[in-house]
Amino acid sequence: MITTVSTQLPLEHLVHLTTPHGIYEHALFDQPRQEHGFCVDDAARALVLLCRESKHDSVANRLLDIYLSFTLGAINERGECHNRMNVEGFWTDEPGNGDWWGRAVWALGVAAVHAPGEPQRARALAGFRVASNATSPHFMSMTFAALGAGELLLAFPDELAAQKVLRATQKMFALPSTSSSWLWPRPRLRYSNGSIAEAAMLTGLALGDDSTVVLGIRMLDFLIDIETNGEHLSVTPVEGRGPDELKPGFDQQPIEVAALADACARAWSITGNSQWLTEVKRAWGWFLGDNDVGVEMFDPRTGGGYDGLQRHGPNRNQGAESTIAMLSTAQHAYRLGAGS
Repeated sequence: MITTVSTQLPLEHLVHLTTPHGIYEHALFDQPRQEHGFCVDDAARALVLLCRESKHDSVANRLLDIYLSFTLGAINERGECHNRMNVEGFWTDEPGNGDWWGRAVWALGVAAVHAPGEPQRARALAGFRVASNATSPHFMSMTFAALGAGELLLAFPDELAAQKVLRATQKMFALPSTSSSWLWPRPRLRYSNGSIAEAAMLTGLALGDDSTVVLGIRMLDFLIDIETNGEHLSVTPVEGRGPDELKPGFDQQPIEVAALADACARAWSITGNSQWLTEVKRAWGWFLGDNDVGVEMFDPRTGGGYDGLQRHGPNRNQGAESTIAMLSTAQHAYRLGAGS
């Protein structure tokens, strides 16, 4: 285990969850559930988080190297990706192209541009090129992949692998022509919905297609309207939300709030409209207790994020996904001056 940390973000709980193999997926309260092992989904999220940091000390760099190596090690020569590893360090699933593949492509695209060390960036770029040899029929897999491809193409406009991913994804964002009020490319909101709006904005920006940028901003406006209850967020619960379903719903997941913060931060970077800073602050407020139950969604003692907002309070387990979601939202809020 890594035993000390001193960096801009409070990474103590990530350190507690991390071994040289990777980051444990689940926790019982603040203790890692080692028997559940590791997954690419969380390593990729953590890699994106650390690449966004402006300051890196030796511990943060060590964490980043672990998550980068884990993600790269999951990808085979065809670009397919494992997701799950056991505590002994062996993959327990067959490689495929589900959401974890998309998140791997996302993280590698971000790391190829924003990792602090040139060797890290070179390794990530090589991995991105291999992973993008595969593709996926799954909407969310391609959505996540577009987030990495867009970041990469903005930095390197001639990167053919990134162009391939974005052009394959762009047509998926089209709104259904049969509805004028449900401004969403799917009949239901499901999970990490903000990632869809952000991916549309970023795809349009990277490909020079203003109409896709505008589409992404329209989708984000629509999503915020649905996921706001009075002055606070009331995000889509785990079972999803359709056009006629009332809010609030439970369990609400921190990953949904973090994806919304990602999208609003992206919208602000594109438009400069202070509306999006307000929404980033609202997202961070959800973790601070400005939510449907009025409770904090992290443990200030450990730095761990709680796993879900239930009708009567938080699920106090502090797994990797929720901790990274909390840290990512805080990262945006304080970077953009929207923190409390």
